[in-house]
Amino acid sequence: DQEKGYIQQIAAEGSIVADLHMSFPAERIFDEGNFVSLLYYYGMLTIVGTKLDKLVLGIPNNNVRKQYYEYLLTEYRSQVHIDIRQLDEVYTTMALDGDIKPALTFIADIYKQVSRVRSGMEGERNLQGFICAYFSITSLYLIAPEVKMNHGYCDIFLMPDKKHYKEIAHSYIIELKYLKADATDQKADEQWNEATDQLRLYAQDPLVQQMTTDTELHLIRMQMRTTELLRIEEVAK
Repeated sequence: DQEKGYIQQIAAEGSIVADLHMSFPAERIFDEGNFVSLLYYYGMLTIVGTKLDKLVLGIPNNNVRKQYYEYLLTEYRSQVHIDIRQLDEVYTTMALDGDIKPALTFIADIYKQVSRVRSGMEGERNLQGFICAYFSITSLYLIAPEVKMNHGYCDIFLMPDKKHYKEIAHSYIIELKYLKADATDQKADEQWNEATDQLRLYAQDPLVQQMTTDTELHLIRMQMRTTELLRIEEVAK
């Protein structure tokens, strides 16, 4: 399922490094490079930079990003039944009450279930794409992964859609920390402390302050060991 791997990578990272192939036979559409080129010609990717002799192709806008997430959701939901009504409830809680922990715990449990029946799910980028895909279900927030903030890149920035939902009172920056199965407790603690410093730095960025006007910004660190949720905690600004 090479094409699924490409879509998963693009959805998680927002871009992919590739060569553009001008033409190729239909029977070779899923060859390395051809499928990515097809996404470009269909407007699902645009040129955002270069890396030596290759192009960096990125998602052109939020509407296209949502299409990638919807594709991933279809794949995930074909393997594990999800109670969408319960998801809606936890999203309402985070928007109105400022408590994102139920939503992240719920999504982490889905991730664990899907990982049991689908190989190759483990990994920080796959986890990030998975969480973003499930947040894309709600229209309450605009999802921005890998946003540059104060010389770093936050994992997930959830901006409230105040244009359509003025009553939303809370916004979020989430820093994900992923551990391999054999990671030591010392490594886990180092990651955990690093997340605190990163989140506080991100919160000072002028873009963040502008995009979270009239809401309370919550800085959230979340740590997983492969598919197991270890801890979620809000960091004081």
